[in-house]
Amino acid sequence: MSLNNYFYILLILLITTLIACKPKNDSSYINNDVSPKSVNTSHQIHIDKKIEVGAERTEEYFEILKNKKIALTVNHTSFIGKHHLVDSLLSMGLDIQRIFAPEHGFRGEADAGATVAHGKDEKTGIPIISLYGKRKKPLPEDLKNIDIVVFDIQDVGARFYTYISTMHYIMEACAEHNIPVLILDRPNPNGHYVDGFILETSFSSFVGMHPIPVVHGLTVGELAQMINGERWLKNKLKCDLKIIPCKNYDHNSLYQLPIKPSPNLPNMRSIYLYPSLCFFEGTVVNIGRGTQQQFQVIGDPNYPDTNFSYTPISRAGAKYPKHENKLCYGKNLTSLSLEDLQKEKRLNLNYIIDFYNNYPKKETFFLKNNFIHKLAGTDLLKKYIIEGKTEKEIRTAWKKELGEYLLMRKKYLLYNDFN
Repeated sequence: MSLNNYFYILLILLITTLIACKPKNDSSYINNDVSPKSVNTSHQIHIDKKIEVGAERTEEYFEILKNKKIALTVNHTSFIGKHHLVDSLLSMGLDIQRIFAPEHGFRGEADAGATVAHGKDEKTGIPIISLYGKRKKPLPEDLKNIDIVVFDIQDVGARFYTYISTMHYIMEACAEHNIPVLILDRPNPNGHYVDGFILETSFSSFVGMHPIPVVHGLTVGELAQMINGERWLKNKLKCDLKIIPCKNYDHNSLYQLPIKPSPNLPNMRSIYLYPSLCFFEGTVVNIGRGTQQQFQVIGDPNYPDTNFSYTPISRAGAKYPKHENKLCYGKNLTSLSLEDLQKEKRLNLNYIIDFYNNYPKKETFFLKNNFIHKLAGTDLLKKYIIEGKTEKEIRTAWKKELGEYLLMRKKYLLYNDFN
C-alpha cells in the first residue's frame, strides 16, 4: 500500500468516526421535550443501532469522488457529525467547484418563498449558485467542467417540500449533459406511512412535480430511483444515478432530525404536523409563522374567540407572516405528544375541515389564487371541504389511486418497509 493511499484511509476513518454535538448557541439544531430514542409500541420498533446517514459513510463514496471536479447540492442540513459536508470533503482533498443552493439558501436562513441570491461561501470562497428564484434548474454553464454532482439534503417526506423538486431539476440537467448524480441518502422522518391525494399532472408545480401522494413514504434516494424508473424527467431522460444508502435504517425507524430542516420546522412535532397543516398555506389562516410554535398553532383574527390566542410578529425566517401584529384566535397543538403523532400514521384533514366549518367568513377562507390546489395536487380537497364532506368521505376519494401507488413504490424501496 502506498503512503498516499494509507493517508487517505486514515483520513476517511477519522471523518466517519466524528461524534455529532449540538452547539447550545446554534438555533438550527432541534431541541425537543422528549427523548430522541424510538419508542417500542405496536406501531413502532426500537432501533438499537445508530442510524448512519449516507454522508457519514465516506468509505462508500470517496473513490467515486476522487480526482473529480465536484458540484454539491447542499444546505445547512448537510452535516457529517459536527462538520458540514463541504468542509469534510475539502479536508479529504476533494475538488469542489461550486455549490447549488435550494429554497432557504445554503445556510437555511431565507424565508419560505424568498428568492435566494447567488454568491460565494464566505468560509471557502466556493461559488454558490441559487436554484430557488427565477433559476430552479442548473444552466449548461453551471455544469461546465463538472464531472459529478452530489445531492445531500434532509427532506421531511411531504410532496410539497421543495427540496425534492430541486433534486428533480438536478437530475434532469445532469441527464441532459451526461453528468452522473451521487445521492447521499438520509432518513425520512415521515417515512413510516403513506397518505393523501395523488397529484394530478394539471396541478404540477414546484410545490408538487410528481404523481405521488402528499406523504410519499420515500427517502430522497428512493424517490430519485422512482423518478428515473418512471421516466418523469423531461423527454423521458434517465439520469446516471448512484445512491449511498443509510445504514441501520428502515421505514419503521422513527428518526429524530438533529438539525431543523428549514426555518419554520423547529422541532419534531412541527415536522410530524407539517403534512397535515401545510394545506392552511392555501388559506388566509396563520399556522404559526411569526411565532416560536411554527406548524404547531393555528389562528386567525376572524376566528371565533377561544381560550387560546397569539400574535404573529416579524421574525427571522418569517419576515412578513400572515396577520402580522394582529391577535389571532385558534388552536394550540403544542400539547400533542410525539408518540401519539407517530402512531397516527395518516394525514389529519380534520384540522382544516373544522377550522373552515367554524370560520365566520367562509367566502374569504381560501386564497383567491387557489394555491390550495397545488398543495393538494387536485381541486377536490377544496371542493369537498366547501361541500361539507367529512374526513372519512374525503379519504375515500384517494383510496384506489393510493393503493396503486403503494404497489409501484415497492419497486424502488432501498429499505425494509413499514408494518
